[in-house]
Amino acid sequence: MKAGTVLVSSPSLTDPSFRRTVVYMIEHNDSGSLGFILNRPSESAVHSLLPRWHALAAKPKAVFVGGPVNQTAALCLGVVKAGLDVTGIAGLQPVAGRVVLVDLDADVDMMDELLDGVRIFAGYSGWGMGQLDDELARDDWITCRSHHADVLVPPRVDLWGRILRRQALPLSLLATHPVDVTLN
Repeated sequence: MKAGTVLVSSPSLTDPSFRRTVVYMIEHNDSGSLGFILNRPSESAVHSLLPRWHALAAKPKAVFVGGPVNQTAALCLGVVKAGLDVTGIAGLQPVAGRVVLVDLDADVDMMDELLDGVRIFAGYSGWGMGQLDDELARDDWITCRSHHADVLVPPRVDLWGRILRRQALPLSLLATHPVDVTLN
């Protein structure tokens, strides 16, 4: 699985940490996997935890829950302005396409000139060796291509449904799956 792939949780995945989530993958190799949940805003505002980054944070300007691992750590993804090559720029690590990891100790004014916006995460989603492969074999996750706009999705957008609707049939039909089938 390439960096920048998104994992869309299967409707049958009921683990509360990952139910109806979209995980943007940063790394997947023999030693493990790492990503960030893109659709779990927290109640914490960026301006109260990292005020320097408030202006560059995409709406909603909340810190997102990146996953259940190390939720005391702040991590950041950004989207590079179209046409810019940021290879070798201190504070930015390319992930896939226009998406980069952003060092939160970097100069915010410089980043403002380079990035369309950032999303700040508390914690991350991590899997040990072979763990994610086992979950993929059980069909807990649907792997999909991502778009850089997925990282900075605006408020009140159902990212889970949006990504599923972009898929070919029959996967696109899952976008209509109710949250609770017993209420259907």
